Amino acid sequence: MASKRLTIPQRKEIFQALVTTQDMVHNVRKSYEVVTEKFDITESQLKQIEDEGLDKEWPPLCELVEEAV
Repeated sequence: MASKRLTIPQRKEIFQALVTTQDMVHNVRKSYEVVTEKFDITESQLKQIEDEGLDKEWPPLCELVEEAV
């Protein structure tokens, strides 16, 4: 599967979907399968998006921090 070029809004959407799916499924492996299939991206792309989202505290992470304050 060829890698797609994704915009920042697309990557943020994918990151949010991953976090939400992990919260619902409670299984990292399964959540990766669900999200890569839904957005038609590679597992490698998803890992990069996950790392970027964690580093930059994309939503919903920044929302959770704000609620805790």
